[in-house]
Amino acid sequence: MFSDKESFKAAFLEKLETMHGKSIDETTDMDKYLTLGTMIREYVSRNWIATNSRYKSEGQKQVYYFSMEFLLGRLLGNNLINLGFYDTCRQGLRELGVDFTDLEIQEPDAGLGNGGLGRLAACFLDSLASLSLPGHGCGIRYKYGLFEQKVVEGYQVELPEYWLRDGNVWEIRKADRAVEVCFGGHVWLEELEDGYVVHHEDCDIVLAVPYDLPIIGYNNKTVNTLRLWSAEGIFTNKDVSAMAHSSQQKFLEYKYSVESISQFLYPDDTNYEGRILRLKQEYFFVSAGVQSIIRWYKRRNYSLKEFHLRNAFHINDTHPALAVPELMRVLMDDEGMGWEEAFAITCQTISYTNHTTMSEALETWPVDMFKGLLPRIYMIVEELNRRFCLQLEELYPGDWERIRKMAIIADGKVKMANLAIVGSYSVNGVAEIHTKILQKKEMKDFYEMFPRKFNNKTNGITHRRWLLKANPGLSNLISETIGTSWIHNPQEFERLISYATDAGFQERFYEIKQQNKLGLAHYIKEECDLDVDIDSIFDVHVKRIHAYKRQVLNLFHIIDLYNRLKDNPNLDIHPRTFIFGGKAAPGYYLAKRIIKLINTVAGVINNDNRVNDIIKVIYLNNYRVSLAEKIIPAANVSEQISTASKEASGTGNMKFMMNGAVTLGTLDGANIEILEQVGSDNMFIFGLSPSEVLSYYRYGGYSPLDICQSDIRVKKILNQIQEGFYTAGRGEFSTIMDSLLRHNDEFFVLKDFHSYVYAQERIGEAFKDRSRWLKMSIINVAHSGKFSSDRTIAQYASETWGLQPLTI
Repeated sequence: MFSDKESFKAAFLEKLETMHGKSIDETTDMDKYLTLGTMIREYVSRNWIATNSRYKSEGQKQVYYFSMEFLLGRLLGNNLINLGFYDTCRQGLRELGVDFTDLEIQEPDAGLGNGGLGRLAACFLDSLASLSLPGHGCGIRYKYGLFEQKVVEGYQVELPEYWLRDGNVWEIRKADRAVEVCFGGHVWLEELEDGYVVHHEDCDIVLAVPYDLPIIGYNNKTVNTLRLWSAEGIFTNKDVSAMAHSSQQKFLEYKYSVESISQFLYPDDTNYEGRILRLKQEYFFVSAGVQSIIRWYKRRNYSLKEFHLRNAFHINDTHPALAVPELMRVLMDDEGMGWEEAFAITCQTISYTNHTTMSEALETWPVDMFKGLLPRIYMIVEELNRRFCLQLEELYPGDWERIRKMAIIADGKVKMANLAIVGSYSVNGVAEIHTKILQKKEMKDFYEMFPRKFNNKTNGITHRRWLLKANPGLSNLISETIGTSWIHNPQEFERLISYATDAGFQERFYEIKQQNKLGLAHYIKEECDLDVDIDSIFDVHVKRIHAYKRQVLNLFHIIDLYNRLKDNPNLDIHPRTFIFGGKAAPGYYLAKRIIKLINTVAGVINNDNRVNDIIKVIYLNNYRVSLAEKIIPAANVSEQISTASKEASGTGNMKFMMNGAVTLGTLDGANIEILEQVGSDNMFIFGLSPSEVLSYYRYGGYSPLDICQSDIRVKKILNQIQEGFYTAGRGEFSTIMDSLLRHNDEFFVLKDFHSYVYAQERIGEAFKDRSRWLKMSIINVAHSGKFSSDRTIAQYASETWGLQPLTI
């Protein structure tokens, strides 16, 4: 049906009429989108079946990637590109009077993730399939996603993300593959002559129903699977009748309590109910995934003693760390293995990626909560801890502080990172500096005990999504210049280096960037009713709103610039458009105040006719993958300004780099490796180094009050915010002021302010020299191949998982 334009047109019209019972003139764009999506899913089904059949027949090792998030974005265009049918479909639809873009925007962004963690997981799935590697995803089918962000009078408002309102054309519900997951109740062991039997009584049973999505490889026939689990109640006719007679309210409460497990990503954990729901979610998808994989494995009649030789479980941060005790539970309780054998298999099956050194992401759970919700899992974790602490006592006799820090259970808490390390054979960081910090500081004790477990895998992004799809103009220019081999081998980007000073190439590169900026300017006009100058510097800061990501530092520079322009209207600066975007966690009050401050400052500056032709401040609502695909190709400057040592890697820096933006950043995460690739002449580095930051944390010696008193520009900014210059009343931003002054500026915003301002001044000077700036941009693109997720996944496959490609 996709072999040529004419056969596609005929197949599309036939499918449209049979699906909707209407002629093409009567159908809506949503009807047409659902038709095209269905055609693609049905087309790939044959390869999907063939892929799974080949995996079964070959018995080759497969990896299962467990993640709380898979931030897929829209799949229509991406799937057509990977299949090689993109141009055929666009042209065929055009001849039928249908604009492909009108269909593409009907698809909502899948509400399956929030930030870099989920987008990384999505990139990895794309690379696994495109490299013909047997690998699948395991997550939760969130009914309402994280939330849809609206900014009302400057404040973030969270609304349900109804991404499944019209269904999901890509998924297939497989009710026959459902498994049961148990919560609560009580557990007792019945001793037998040759072992014991576990009895789990009076527990709440939740049905985990899988929805499978095809993950299509680029230009091959591999179709892997993303399996998402949905929580449902188990109802027999007798149950329904009994509950209906006793209390309809109880029936509805039970139904809601079960379904809430898969309703929202990251429920608010500032209260007990939210915390316990998060723990439920983490166990729910892990248990469902582990049970499902073992069931599939047993159907092949393989020996469970060799489970680790044919299966790898990879846990993406600590959220899926319960895979360790759950795999042991299934092997012992369901399959009759002894402790030592089950633990040996588990430790050779599971690998773990740590994504942060931030304490909030190194999860812990109160013992009472954990034990009450997961009694059997707690018994296993408790025994793991007992045995591990005995090892520690032998290795470090009398060093009780070290043992306490390394224990899985200590101080009334279950520590998930420690559980993941103890129960896995590989622990990796996601950038060279991050891995070094883990080894030398955050996980130093574990590194000394298990040095061979620790390794680095610098993150990557799929260049097919973030360049080939998101920036077709630049993609076409690259292909015309060096050929199309870069799509399979992104290291080929390096051939662009010889064109970095080529005047003709520079001019075409410039025209493409300007077109991308024009497209974003149109979007800003539609969304914000603001006109922006496409000849201005598009300075972009889009990411999750968090204190350590330092949107406040960026904003302080904008306020300072505004103050200087008011004092000197003839100040010689190149016009700037500062673009922000990102969501704050619903319970993170400080981050939500930062959003309010950005929008408040934007309102003042954008309405001041003295300066608004020189600087503008834009906050774009509801940052998501499809919006990122508009913003990133249009950016001139990529703001990667987290406090040094805090960002594990970052992947936004890689996406911007690949699209020709120049990085303004600290020596943090993958910024350091970008610097190694492009050189200091082609990015702007500022601020404290990681070692300086860590030294201040350890030894002190920093006082933001001293800076406030001695620096007149900083003092003026703080006074303006505190005294209500940017708002109707005083004190609205006291939380931000307290974080900087009363709480000693934990993320060194004031300390790095002058260095940041100087870097911004250097950017302004560099941008005035168009040829120089274009050379910098092209050099960044040319060196971005190292940061493809194909490279990262190839490393995981060979060094961690032991996977081999399998041609379908």
